[in-house]
Amino acid sequence: MLVNALGGRAMAEAATANRILALGDSLTAGFGLAPDEAFPARLERALRAEGRDVHLINAGVSGDTTAGGKARLDWAMAAKPTLAIVELGANDGLRGLDPKLTHDNLDTILKRLEAAGVPALLTGMLAPPNYGKAFEAEFKAVFSRLAAEHDVVFYPFFLDGVAGDPRLCLPDGLHPNARGVDVIVDRILPSVRKLLERGKP
Repeated sequence: MLVNALGGRAMAEAATANRILALGDSLTAGFGLAPDEAFPARLERALRAEGRDVHLINAGVSGDTTAGGKARLDWAMAAKPTLAIVELGANDGLRGLDPKLTHDNLDTILKRLEAAGVPALLTGMLAPPNYGKAFEAEFKAVFSRLAAEHDVVFYPFFLDGVAGDPRLCLPDGLHPNARGVDVIVDRILPSVRKLLERGKP
């Protein structure tokens, strides 16, 4: 019975009109949260509440850099997504990695998605202040530049409205709690709706 139920669920998900790959790091994976509190699960619930036929694929890996996301993209694409949300770069910023490498890795990811006919939404990220203003500015510019270069839907800062608010973050001050995830979902929804429009035949 369990095998049949799981098989039926897999077939139903495969038939879903919009299969959205959420390629990201711990912010997507749901670090410190229950599976149903993670960003992809909450976003799917919000979209289904609007009557949309969607299935979110959680391809978030805690600790991943843009290089890690690039390395496992082919594996993630085996899920046959029709759309993608790319949420990577936070760990590049935390580690002070060269923004040029961050750009090149994300550029490769977006090119692969484009070649596969998968419209994408790119989320931006900010660097911590300890690397200086010049690094902050160069890092921030990577995301808007890529969005323009690839003409993808762009959401400038994934943690908008959440970062720095202890009521919406876990005790580490870096990751959103369940309430924080709900704020992220609410704020990013208009951009996801634009992505869904781009995915229409």
